[in-house]
Amino acid sequence: MTIDPNVTVTVAEVTQDFSKIAKLAEEKGHVTILQNGRPKLLVIDLDTEPQIEMSEDEKFAFVATRILREHRAAFEELAK
Repeated sequence: MTIDPNVTVTVAEVTQDFSKIAKLAEEKGHVTILQNGRPKLLVIDLDTEPQIEMSEDEKFAFVATRILREHRAAFEELAK
């Protein structure tokens, strides 16, 4: 993964306003957190960038949840 300076913040910024960092991750997909000027942590939006290791069952549950959330109205209509 390349580090985009537009989605890079410092640990100090995270401790001051995590909600701002969470919103940025939702908008951009991920945020790199720097410590002492070097990449240290990564905050990712799992809806858009599922980059963590998951078991097959976890992947299935994750995708099912996303599909249900995105198409809830259609499922509710079909359930009538």
